Amino acid sequence: MQEISLPVPLAVLGAALLHASWNGLVKAGEDKQLDTIAVGVGSGLVALLALPWLPLPMPQSWPWLAASALVHILYFLFLAGAYRWGELSYAYPVMRGGGPMIVALCGAAVFGEVLEPMHWTGIVFICAGILALASGAHDRRATYFAVANAVVIAAYTLIDAKGVRASGAALSYTLWFFALSGLAIGGLGCIRRGRELPGYYRRHWRRATLGGTLALCSYGIALWAMTQAPVALVAVLRETSVIFAAVIGAVFLGEKFTRRRLAATGAVLAGLVTLRL
Repeated sequence: MQEISLPVPLAVLGAALLHASWNGLVKAGEDKQLDTIAVGVGSGLVALLALPWLPLPMPQSWPWLAASALVHILYFLFLAGAYRWGELSYAYPVMRGGGPMIVALCGAAVFGEVLEPMHWTGIVFICAGILALASGAHDRRATYFAVANAVVIAAYTLIDAKGVRASGAALSYTLWFFALSGLAIGGLGCIRRGRELPGYYRRHWRRATLGGTLALCSYGIALWAMTQAPVALVAVLRETSVIFAAVIGAVFLGEKFTRRRLAATGAVLAGLVTLRL
């Protein structure tokens, strides 16, 4: 079983912080659906600026790119629904906690990556801690959207791991993914919200660009890490972003950091120690 060298988990933990940050921007926005779409468009525009300077990914990765862009439409729709009906500190852990376990269960069949008992123990600790962080004001619809998004997250993680490993160029794959995804999300946004989207983007383009850049960098680091280490371990490390999200929710959004969340954070840290990170 391939081990993770120290720079890889440190990079993924940094990506987790970036991911929690752009989710906090969306949750703090006035219109969750438009903010989510604007971030998707913003990341696509940032990617387009860099694409002319990079080589194309290998042809065998393009079907995976197209599939991922389509699946991410569901991700952004479910994300907006979860944040419309629930607090960041509830919806975010539910979305992020289920995906890594699904990836770990599928990893052996899809990638031939058989985890050791120590790795499984660490993954269970981290996923349990992530799910235990879920608390706060929410409607049942937030749970439905969040659980559905956990499945979507597992799906696009497996798809993109396949794609980036076939691409021969993790950065090019990442930028093409965000360019295609931004185009798809922007088109869907125009269909669903019509003229509201261009006007909203003009008013909030700075936040959209910042959120899009954070999203691009976060996922780009995760994709690179998947070329260096087992996908399941990268996926579970990335989802430690829930700890950062809980802190952001408490400090900036007025959400409570309860004893339950403190205990859950301890479980996540225990999982990291079990993985020997």
